[in-house]
Amino acid sequence: MKPARKKTKVKDIDRTIYDFKDKVNPSFEVKEGLTPAIVEEISQKKGDPEWMRRFRLHSLEVYNKLPIPSWGPPLDGLNMDDIVTYIRPKAKMSAKWNDVPDDIKNTFERLGIPKAERESLAGVGAQYDSEVVYHNVREEVRRQGVVYTDMESALKSDKYGPLVKKYFMKVVPPQDHKFAALHGAVWSGGSFVYVPEGVKVEIPLQSYFRLNAPGAGQFEHTLIIVSEGADLHFIEGCSAPKYNVANLHAGCVELVVGKNAHLRYSTIENWSKNMFNLNTKRAVVDEGGTIEWVSGSFGSHVSYLYPMSILKGEHSRMEFTGITFAGKGQSLDTGAKVVHMAPNTYSNINTKSISKDGGYCAYRSSVKIMPDAYGCKSSVSCESLMLDDISGSDTVPVMDIQNDDVEVGHEAKIGRISDDAVFYLMSRGISEQDAKNMIVTGFAEPVAKELPVEYAVEMNNLIKLEMEGAIG
Repeated sequence: MKPARKKTKVKDIDRTIYDFKDKVNPSFEVKEGLTPAIVEEISQKKGDPEWMRRFRLHSLEVYNKLPIPSWGPPLDGLNMDDIVTYIRPKAKMSAKWNDVPDDIKNTFERLGIPKAERESLAGVGAQYDSEVVYHNVREEVRRQGVVYTDMESALKSDKYGPLVKKYFMKVVPPQDHKFAALHGAVWSGGSFVYVPEGVKVEIPLQSYFRLNAPGAGQFEHTLIIVSEGADLHFIEGCSAPKYNVANLHAGCVELVVGKNAHLRYSTIENWSKNMFNLNTKRAVVDEGGTIEWVSGSFGSHVSYLYPMSILKGEHSRMEFTGITFAGKGQSLDTGAKVVHMAPNTYSNINTKSISKDGGYCAYRSSVKIMPDAYGCKSSVSCESLMLDDISGSDTVPVMDIQNDDVEVGHEAKIGRISDDAVFYLMSRGISEQDAKNMIVTGFAEPVAKELPVEYAVEMNNLIKLEMEGAIG
């Protein structure tokens, strides 16, 4: 005889740690919409060099010519005429935590940022709305020659400004798609990292992005250059409170991995469910270099997110490990892309997705092997778990193989949570909700084990929060 099913009714997920809101009290903000005058105003307020002002205006022209992406979920609820593209908080960028205004400081304290810095990070950058308010790096890391600062400081620096000009939106050009062009026009904030040749940064650097204002967009730019033989782990965290109006995130991440260098880029994206997350991330990897992506996507109303790796040097490598969790009202279109340009390159994509309460996950991948990329190996594995019969999941793998001397494999699995497994656990005295929590956490474990301990804990907590409304 089956044990009585213990039903759990939860009206909404308790996201208290993420959904608290600060009073919106900016020192400056532009009008809603997107015009040449608004782009000029942003550039003027930020004190851009002339080349950046021209770049912004050119990106706006590209944006106006390109169509809305049509391959993923609809973007009907996003109207750029209603989005405020630049909001400056009442705070100046500081390297001293005590100099950050109390209301902003309290927000990041509640999110655990200073604690993480003290305990386990080599450096931290914190962005609030459109500007970085805090950036600091440990002295021992600075002595290694590592540069970790906000993008504006790097852009205007005599020493690093030429590097920014050399690489800025070269890995992801504005012509790539409409929202890359939008980013080029109105970008603000983000981090610049430069790791010198042969330097190994033993503990991670982290940037955290918090969008507080309703009806606003966040467009941070991250540029990381890891020189020959160097090694770095970079962590990115994001969150926002929930509003009843659309918010937009269209950041850009450009990663340059040198010869025999290694970069791990870990992300937990926990945007609120009124967010359109149209983020672009891309790495170019030189000979013998390695890029590792670890990605968790939990929030947003709609996501388009496909980190891309260009393996341009022989024996370069890419590893991608990701998980996506879509609940009610969410349509998350995620995956990964890789281009094998050189011989004897290697890629491995391993993704998992979970959908419940009518949520929809789409896994979209692209593996392209160029004609001269002999001896390449690529493996793609995607698994989808649906927790009920009203949720959906699809896999859309694309493979473009332009020579025969390669090894390529693809595996996809889509299924629902096993009633037998739930019954077995319940027969051992475990409640239905806890049983499902255990099954889903176990499904996600291969991703969690790749994250730093603090972020693995956060990811598992997010899964539990999302699971609370899954039963009853």
